[in-house]
Amino acid sequence: MTQFVSRFLAPFADTLRRYHALKYVNAKDVLPPEILALVQEYSGGALIYVPKKDDDKIGWGQKNGARTQVHMRNNNIVDAYRDGASVCDLMLEYCLSEASIRKILYTKNRATA
Repeated sequence: MTQFVSRFLAPFADTLRRYHALKYVNAKDVLPPEILALVQEYSGGALIYVPKKDDDKIGWGQKNGARTQVHMRNNNIVDAYRDGASVCDLMLEYCLSEASIRKILYTKNRATA
């Protein structure tokens, strides 16, 4: 099964790397021989994803500013609602569902209470 998947995905490897910013590094170039032997014993030559250490991880949207933008948008939604905008108006203006608008209003209302 693994060989089938590898052969099937091989033509798409470059595309996957480009779109998902995967960095392929040969293990023999970065691992000591003892560790490489252990990895080979357990993986049998399969491609392995090695996640970053938890210390190196950053939260969603912190690198590109998306978290800040969403926070500002949500504050604007709450302010507009308090100024008299209806949920329907906010849905149309921000292209969000009624459930999303109500969740933002509920969450922000609870945070200030």
